[in-house]
Amino acid sequence: MTAEPAIDGLDPEQAQAVLAPHGPVCILAGAGTGKTRTITHRIARLVHTGAVKPQQVLAVTFTARAAGEMRTRLMGLGTKGVQARTFHSAALRQLRYFWPSHFGGQLPELISSKFRLVGRAAARCKLSTDTAMVRDLAGEVEWSRSCLIDPSDYPAAVARSGRETPVAPETVVKVLETYEKLKQSAEVIDFEDMIMSMAFMIESVPQIAHQVRETYRSFVIDEYQDVNPLQQRLLDAWLGARDTVCVVGDANQTIYTFTGARPDYLLGFANRFPDASVVRLHRDYRSTPQVVTLANRVLDGSSGGLAGARMSLVGQQPTGPEPTITTYDDEPAEAAAVAAKCASLISSGTPAAQIAVLFRINAQSEIYEAALSSAGVPYILRGGEKFFERAEVREAVVFLRAAARTSDSTGRLGRAVRGVLANSGWDPEAAPSGGSARERWESLSALAGLADDLQSADPDIDLAAFVVELEQRAASQHAPTVQGVTLASLHAAKGLEWDAVFLVGLNDGMVPLNRARTNEQVEEERRLLYVGVTRARRILNLSWSLARSPGGRASRKQSRFLDALASSRGPTAKVAPSARRQKIARCKGCGQRLDPREVAAGSCGACLKVGDRTFERLRAWRMTVARSEEIAPYMVFDDETLGAISLMKPTTLSRLLKVKGVGEVKLGKYGSDLLEEIEASKKNLQKTQ
Repeated sequence: MTAEPAIDGLDPEQAQAVLAPHGPVCILAGAGTGKTRTITHRIARLVHTGAVKPQQVLAVTFTARAAGEMRTRLMGLGTKGVQARTFHSAALRQLRYFWPSHFGGQLPELISSKFRLVGRAAARCKLSTDTAMVRDLAGEVEWSRSCLIDPSDYPAAVARSGRETPVAPETVVKVLETYEKLKQSAEVIDFEDMIMSMAFMIESVPQIAHQVRETYRSFVIDEYQDVNPLQQRLLDAWLGARDTVCVVGDANQTIYTFTGARPDYLLGFANRFPDASVVRLHRDYRSTPQVVTLANRVLDGSSGGLAGARMSLVGQQPTGPEPTITTYDDEPAEAAAVAAKCASLISSGTPAAQIAVLFRINAQSEIYEAALSSAGVPYILRGGEKFFERAEVREAVVFLRAAARTSDSTGRLGRAVRGVLANSGWDPEAAPSGGSARERWESLSALAGLADDLQSADPDIDLAAFVVELEQRAASQHAPTVQGVTLASLHAAKGLEWDAVFLVGLNDGMVPLNRARTNEQVEEERRLLYVGVTRARRILNLSWSLARSPGGRASRKQSRFLDALASSRGPTAKVAPSARRQKIARCKGCGQRLDPREVAAGSCGACLKVGDRTFERLRAWRMTVARSEEIAPYMVFDDETLGAISLMKPTTLSRLLKVKGVGEVKLGKYGSDLLEEIEASKKNLQKTQ
C-alpha cells in the first residue's frame, strides 16, 4: 500500500496521523472523529510498506467488541495477522505461553470474578456480606491493585484522592490483606495478578523480555485515557527502550478514574516522547451539527485539570432535528413517553437496534424494561444474558461447525450460513410476533448478518473460517448486533453509537450523583453526560422527572448540567413545559388524581375493575395469548390498559388506538382480536340482563 491509497478518503488530520513516521505518535481523537478508521489505515500502511510485519503489531483496546471491529477493518484493508486484543487477553495469552517454562506446571486458575473471595474476606473481617457491600469492597480491591497501591499505603492514597470508601480505610486494609491470603491458599489468580505477573516476568527475565520484544515491535493503544498504572507498567515492559507506539484517546471521555484510569498518560505523552507526532482529530463524522453543538456546550462549563485538554468538535453530517429537553411529572410518565417514542421511531422505519435508552445507574433500567414491554417494543439489556451463551446460538454454532466439515461449506458465506440456519428451522422471512420465539429468531438473524459483514470484508472467507471467528468472538464475548432497543448505563454505552438516543433520569443527584463531592468527581460526571450525548447520530432526547412516583412531591431539580443547555442562546435544546403545569386529571369514579396511563380512560385502575365483566374477559384472553407466545401477560397489555379498554369499549381500530398503552405495534398484533372479545362480551352481558 503506497501513501496515496493509505490516505484515500481521509481528512487532512487523519492523513497526517496515518503518514506519521514509525515511532511515537499521539492521536487526540474527539468523539466520532474516525479514530478506528485512522489507526487501522495507519497499521495497514506500516504493514504494506514493509515497516513492520503484521504478526509484529499488537493493537490493544479496552473491549472485545472494539478488538473485533479492528480485526474486521484490517481484513477489509487486506491486512491479516495483526493481533488486536484487550490488555487482559494479551497478557493472558503471553502468560500461558511463558508460565510453564519459567515456573513449571500450568498457570494457576484465573478467577473471572472477585466477588466470592472478597465476600469470604469480608466475613472474616466481621463485615456485612450483602451484595452491595461485597461489590463495593471488590471495587476497592481492584482500584488499589490497579493503581499499584500497597495495602499499607491504602489509607494515605484514599486521603489524597478524596475517595469515598464503604468502610473505614483501615478496615479495607484488613480486607485487602485477607483477600490476598485467600487467593494464595486457593492457588488462584485474578486479572490484576495476571497483568502484574506478565509485566514482572518481562522486567526480571531477560530471555522472556527478548522473546516478547522480538515478537511485538509495534504497538497501538486505543482509549489511552483509560489506562491505569498497572496497565501502563505492562506497556512499558512490552516497549522496553523502544518508542514504536501509537496511542489514541480523548481526555474529554475520561470516565473511569474511579477504577484507576489516568488521563495524564495521554496528556503527558509528548513530554515523555519529545519527538512524538501529535495529531488532533476534531471533525465529527458521527453526529449532526445540532448534536455536536450540544455536546460542545456540555463541556463549556468544564473546570479543573482536564479543561485545557478540551477539543471543540466540528460536525460534518447533514443538519438534523434539534435535541430536546423534556420534563415529566414522574418516572413512570417519563418511561411511558420514552417507550411510546421508541415505538413511533420503529414504526416509521428506524431499526430497533439503532435506538438506545441510556441512564446513569443500572437500577434505573427496570421501569424502562416494563414500559417498553407494555408498548410492544423489543429491547436488549446490556449486561444481561451473554449472546454466545444463549441456547439457540450454541446449537447454531454446532450445526455450522458440522457443516464446515462437509462439502456444504462451499460457496458464498452468507448463502452457506443461511442454508445451515434454515435447516435448523430458521426462516428469514417469518419473524415471530414476540416473546422468546422472537428473541431466538433475532439471535439467528444476527449470525446471518455477521456472515454478511465478514463476507463484505473478505469475499473469500468460507464457513470453516466463519466458525473460527465465532469461536474467537465467543471467547471474547464480542457479540453481533441483535435487533432491539438498547438499555444501558452511560458507562456501558462508551464506544457505541445509535441513530436515536434517549438520555433519561437527568435529575440533579443522579447526574451528577450525590456522592460526587469534589470538583474532579463532578467534572467526571459532566464528561459522562458528554459521552452519552455523543452516542447519538441524529436524534437526541434528554429528560428528567419532577417526582419518583405518580402523585409524589415535585421536589426534584433537573441536572445542573442541563441548566446551561436550557438557558443557552440558540436552538440547541427545547425545554418542554412541565407536566405539573397542566390540568390535573381526576378519576370519574372516586375523584383521585389519575396516573398518566389512566388519563385516556378517565378512571383509575381500581374503578375500572369494579363490576366490569369485560375486564375479566380481557384478562382471560390476555393469559391465553401470553401462553401461546411464551411471554409474561403484562407484555401483552398491563391491567391499566385492559381496564381502559373495558371502560371505553371501542368498536373500531381507530378508537382502540386512542387508548393509552395500545400503540400501533400492538394494534396490528392484537387489535382485531380485542374488538372481537369486546363484542362477544357485550352480547354476553345482554343475554344475562
